[in-house]
Amino acid sequence: MAKFQDIMDELKEKTASFNAKDYKDFLAVQITLKDLNEIFYMEIKDGELNIEPYEYNDRQANIIISSDNFVKMMNGKLNSVVAFTTGKLKIEGNVGKASELSKIFKR
Repeated sequence: MAKFQDIMDELKEKTASFNAKDYKDFLAVQITLKDLNEIFYMEIKDGELNIEPYEYNDRQANIIISSDNFVKMMNGKLNSVVAFTTGKLKIEGNVGKASELSKIFKR
């Protein structure tokens, strides 16, 4: 099991090259790492990607996943659709907005 700060550091490193200016929509997705009892959010607003370790009350979706599966998904070793259909990932809210995260990870 990864530590929360390690996951946050790796996530910020992996998304550093993501050009949020190309993303035209607003995106606000919270991620709940159920085994660590930790939350954070990813937001694209006004051409900027923000990742913060806080609850996002106006989120469009909440992804509930284990830390290990999140790291696998972030590194391309677990497909988000497979994770969703096999119950490794649960989504509360807008499934379409939650699936937008895969675009950020693929860059």
